[in-house]
Amino acid sequence: MFRHRTLLVLWLLSDLLVFAASYCSAYFLQVGPILSTDFVFGKFFAVTLVIAPIWLLVLGTTRTFALTRNQATIRNAAYIAYSCLVGIALFTVGYYFTYKEFFSRMLLVYAFILSVGTTLLWHIIWEYIQRSLLRRDPPAFPTLLVGVTRESRTLLKTMNTRRSALKPVAILDGRGVKDTTIEGVPVLGKLNKLEETLERFKITHLIQGSDLEQSLNLLSACRNRGITYIVLPSVFGIVERDESVESLEGIPVTVVRPRSNRLGWFLR
Repeated sequence: MFRHRTLLVLWLLSDLLVFAASYCSAYFLQVGPILSTDFVFGKFFAVTLVIAPIWLLVLGTTRTFALTRNQATIRNAAYIAYSCLVGIALFTVGYYFTYKEFFSRMLLVYAFILSVGTTLLWHIIWEYIQRSLLRRDPPAFPTLLVGVTRESRTLLKTMNTRRSALKPVAILDGRGVKDTTIEGVPVLGKLNKLEETLERFKITHLIQGSDLEQSLNLLSACRNRGITYIVLPSVFGIVERDESVESLEGIPVTVVRPRSNRLGWFLR
């Protein structure tokens, strides 16, 4: 956990630097490799430093920094573009109301494009660095899988292939399976070894892949030990991967939309 918090702080600080650097680059792209007397760099840079933390806060509201967020997706790029657009608006308002001066609109275009591009690229690079460091032994987030099914096997393979920050270290199955390892992760037995496994591996996350009748017991064990509990939709019979977690009047719910709804995540 300390490792993740340290990396998160470094990530936030580096984002501030990337944001400021992209705006500075936009300035020199517009005015050239000089310090213009008509558009003073000091004023420009001062406003950039003021709005940078606000931009970072806006970016944080999109959950871009979530532990399990995949940075190299269209959705994540859209979130970053949205926050950078807010950043441009804040800069425009902040500069005008502070100095009551107008400036090049092309500079704003440069700043937007550079801030989106550099932020997205840096997030993809940082994701690779962070995941590699978090998975080093001992892993920062040792994860237990409970229940062996086709869906949970696929999940294990995907987590290892993409080097998820949550590193599977053990598997338990209520009915017992013949496998001794799955995707390199040892199968330790049935649920009678749950407490022993949680203690031995210092589990931080538990993923339930089957055995719906054991949900309350697993959730109780997680709550008692401060473990994050994750359940696959297949446990409830949802196997088409078209579900989403949304908010209904402030209450989290799982939603399965009709296939005819093509607007997708824009309405979530």
